[in-house]
Amino acid sequence: MKVGFVGLGRMGQAMARRVLDGGHDLVVFNRTAQKASELAAAGARVAPSVADACREREVVISMLADDPALEMVGLGAGGLRDALPAGAIHLAMGTHGVGAIRTLAEAHADAGQVLVAAPVLGRPDAAAAGQLGIVAAGPGEAVRRCEPLFQCIGRRVFPSGEKPEGATAIKLANNFLIGCAIEAMGEAYSLVRKYGVVPQVLYDVLTEGLFSATAYKVYGKIIAEQAYDNVGFTTSLALKDANLVMAAAEAARVPMPSAGTLRDRLLGAMAHGDGERDWAVIAREQARASGLE
Repeated sequence: MKVGFVGLGRMGQAMARRVLDGGHDLVVFNRTAQKASELAAAGARVAPSVADACREREVVISMLADDPALEMVGLGAGGLRDALPAGAIHLAMGTHGVGAIRTLAEAHADAGQVLVAAPVLGRPDAAAAGQLGIVAAGPGEAVRRCEPLFQCIGRRVFPSGEKPEGATAIKLANNFLIGCAIEAMGEAYSLVRKYGVVPQVLYDVLTEGLFSATAYKVYGKIIAEQAYDNVGFTTSLALKDANLVMAAAEAARVPMPSAGTLRDRLLGAMAHGDGERDWAVIAREQARASGLE
């Protein structure tokens, strides 16, 4: 397929490499051009602008950090809406708000293009291995056209309906639950530490018992070892997602009291200078509140 890729952060670079290694004709764009150097060396073409990354492309993937970036790339002058060929697909794979995705879907439809929202589940190491989960929603035929790309990037696709915002709701709900699990583990680890127990013991109890899921294994290990510089997803991005969760909940009139607790922990971590550490660092906020830090 003729594919464009916009946004080459930690996740984007790994995903774009999977697309390139899958044999697709890839053109990439990133505001910081040097982030494209490894992909260029591997055979991707580097576009000087978003518009050039769209030229003659069947699908353009965006992997952007937040809604303002998506709106600028998607709807700004010379952006995807202006530059994508008629009938082409904008495959939005970042985590965005429901409102932003709705607006973008309408804009692409008015321009004769299609939006498919397909946010991903997993950390950069999973992206590099092609083992991401992909939550995909949009018009059925457009989603099917993207399947060769999904096969390169992910281990499984979770179809989430004909409206792109459906995938957004699933991704936000997933991130909310992971965040709550991290926050609760922070409380649990602080409790055992106050009683002089080595955190690794609680980790073993959790992961060899009822909590033997990936979220508890990955983030429980980071908390037990206080390895917060092992960054897969930053606190600042997690705070962005927590705000998106709360906005989606308010719009749908869904009370989510745990979301407020999670957001407060994230804000505390930001205030303590931990914005670029892994978001598991919110466990340190509980430790501080417990007199352990």
